[in-house]
Amino acid sequence: MNDWPQGWSGNNGGDRQGSGSASARPEGARVMRQVQRGQGAGPRSSAPPHGVPPQPTYTDGHGDDGYNTGQVYGGGGPRGPGSDGRPDRPAPDWRRRIKWISISVVTALVVVSVGTYFWADSKINRDVDLSKVIERPDGGEGTNYLIVGSDSREGMSAEEKKNLHTGSADGKRTDSMMILHVGDNGNTMISLPRDSNVTIPTFKVSESGKTFPGTGRQVKLNAAYAEDGPELLVRTVESNTGLRIDHYAEIGFAGFAKIVDSLGGVEIEIPKGGMKDTKSGADFEAGKQTLDGQQSLAFVRTRYALKGSDLDRTKNQQKFLSALANQAATPSTVLNPFRLYPTLGSGLDTLSVDKDMSLWDLGSMFWAMKGVTGGDGKSMNMPISGNTPNGNLQWDTAKVKTLVDQLKNDEKVTVSDGR
Repeated sequence: MNDWPQGWSGNNGGDRQGSGSASARPEGARVMRQVQRGQGAGPRSSAPPHGVPPQPTYTDGHGDDGYNTGQVYGGGGPRGPGSDGRPDRPAPDWRRRIKWISISVVTALVVVSVGTYFWADSKINRDVDLSKVIERPDGGEGTNYLIVGSDSREGMSAEEKKNLHTGSADGKRTDSMMILHVGDNGNTMISLPRDSNVTIPTFKVSESGKTFPGTGRQVKLNAAYAEDGPELLVRTVESNTGLRIDHYAEIGFAGFAKIVDSLGGVEIEIPKGGMKDTKSGADFEAGKQTLDGQQSLAFVRTRYALKGSDLDRTKNQQKFLSALANQAATPSTVLNPFRLYPTLGSGLDTLSVDKDMSLWDLGSMFWAMKGVTGGDGKSMNMPISGNTPNGNLQWDTAKVKTLVDQLKNDEKVTVSDGR
């Protein structure tokens, strides 16, 4: 009797080794030793369960037991490193990715920076020609800027003039003037009171080129600007101090107010007693508060709330410039294009500088001014000795000479203004 299942007889097609037998152990299990497991395998049962003999293992030379591992055809292990037979995806090269991301970011920053530079440079009004200034003193160490705030109403509507309390006078005058010295031994800012008594020197008219000889005529400093603009003002400052002015920068009422508004206002401490001046429009309670453009302009222009003192007004101007510069240079402004570009645009549109002033020079001026007004440097008034018979402020000649010598030699300023 054949114990093999039907169709698995060893006589299928002829008499072969491994045919069915009545023996409890089929002949194939005794003869085909090459299909048995390795030496580590345990002994086999002498009788297959349910009468079915153990099945032979077929090998193809690539493994000991390919059939039992599930490889019916062939064997030899999986076809690829993946469990599904497909090659694994290569691991991402993070160092390469980071490299290209960094290059892309740096490139974008360079493009934006270069674009911003040329945009800002194109908006500067270089309409002051210092080559028209005659008989100039020799230059010294460091760089000297003459910074002017004018009462120019150019481009302002009647409503804006009313709101800003600027009046509607023709022409323009200087409302504030400062010399900023930038050097290696500390930066110095010197306010020039507009009521300073000065002598108008010989000068050449900026438009016609006609020369007017000096007659010793003495006027307030702001009268020089009213007569022939920036060129005569520079000529007068240089003649009365002996200090050469390297660069000139001027901003009008409208530009000043727009800068403040683009920053969202400037926080300032109003002194005890408050401030009220109907001519400038100032009306402030004492204490810390945020001023908008209109209020800021009133604050820096007021003088009648300060007993008419031009010296006290220059203190307020320097105080406000400190707050303005520090707020304009905060990361929330510099790193925010929605604040940076309006601030730059509003300032540069109404800024007038000399023809040789680059955007780099302008940036150097701003950072030096920010440092001085923030306490890193010296801030002072031009030393005053008293008043002239006509009520103008008389400079202290000896102190002014010492101050100018120290600035020319780029030495640390030791002169005091007596405030």
